[in-house]
Amino acid sequence: MSPKFRSTLLHISLFVITFATTTLAGVQWASGKTIDMAGFSWADFLTGLPYSVSFLFILTVHEFGHYFTALYYRVRTSLPYYIPLPPFVFLFGTMGAVIRIRERISSKQQQFDIGIAGPIAGFIAAFVILWYAFTHLPPPEYVFQFHPEYAKYGLNYAKFVYSPEHMKGAVVMGQNLLFVFFEKFVADPSRVPNPYEIMHYPVLFAGFLSLVFTSLNLLPVGQLDGGHVLYGLLGYEGHRKVASVVFMILLFFAGLGYVDLSSINAWSWKIPLAVGFSFVCLTGLRRPWQEILIYALSIFVLQFILALSFPKLQGYPGWALFLFIIGRFIGVQHPPVLIEEPLGWGRKVLGWLALLIFIVCFTPAPIEVIGPTGAP
Repeated sequence: MSPKFRSTLLHISLFVITFATTTLAGVQWASGKTIDMAGFSWADFLTGLPYSVSFLFILTVHEFGHYFTALYYRVRTSLPYYIPLPPFVFLFGTMGAVIRIRERISSKQQQFDIGIAGPIAGFIAAFVILWYAFTHLPPPEYVFQFHPEYAKYGLNYAKFVYSPEHMKGAVVMGQNLLFVFFEKFVADPSRVPNPYEIMHYPVLFAGFLSLVFTSLNLLPVGQLDGGHVLYGLLGYEGHRKVASVVFMILLFFAGLGYVDLSSINAWSWKIPLAVGFSFVCLTGLRRPWQEILIYALSIFVLQFILALSFPKLQGYPGWALFLFIIGRFIGVQHPPVLIEEPLGWGRKVLGWLALLIFIVCFTPAPIEVIGPTGAP
């Protein structure tokens, strides 16, 4: 068996497994059924296809945007590696996909083009999927298939069932500007689902998750796609400044509300944990440790002041793992390239358009679980 054949077989196998795990995730989101349940059938499996096909289509378009652009520049690269995960480990069935660039890209222009091609292509695919989903929404009664207990309230069920005491453990989706646009100007307002019910609309849910993944890729930090775009637009020093600020803002937001001021015993022990976590993440700035410590302490002081002034103000701790991975393993800064030729106006316009896409796709709190007190 040749190395090329083994490599192709690996890529195909990962895709097939990811297709299976995302389909099972789609079943779980849509109906609550899992493969280990008695009576789980092929018909149940098929109900997960709208989610998996939509999600993997957008993901594949994104990755092949990178792939074909790299081929255009004769940069050695791999086919996409899909990352499958069982739904009970990661509820979406996949951690996405990556391609491996097998040689250093020395030109800023080539790096910009390869970096921006994926999110632009994926965004176009997600936009088309979402347009279809919002223009083909089922009637409002559709939700009664999953919540027959709502039917007794009629179409005004939202006034009765979304109270805090009823929603403990429920999952609610966040909002971004593009979703608001579709809800206000594209969809039939009477058919727009409540944020608590989006997971029961598989194509819509896949489109929402794709926007979340697109915004993560376009985050203007490090060597993420958005980092490559920012580097192309502003150069090394401009990227360093903007990426550092963006990273610290997200780190601040992730820990906002972590401190509980109800009693000193409830929050005093959290101080070293909060400062220590920020310090570890901020090592990605590649600055002297004294400077990093000052940043970590400053972030905590600001969080503490806001907790005193606005006790109910909450950030989104779901960002913490993502920021830890970037800060500890990837880095916030972008390494300089060998050939620093300036970008033309066309690429500059495309770069700012990509950052605009990041803004309209960005969801501050993508997915939240309502806790026992009725709060996220």
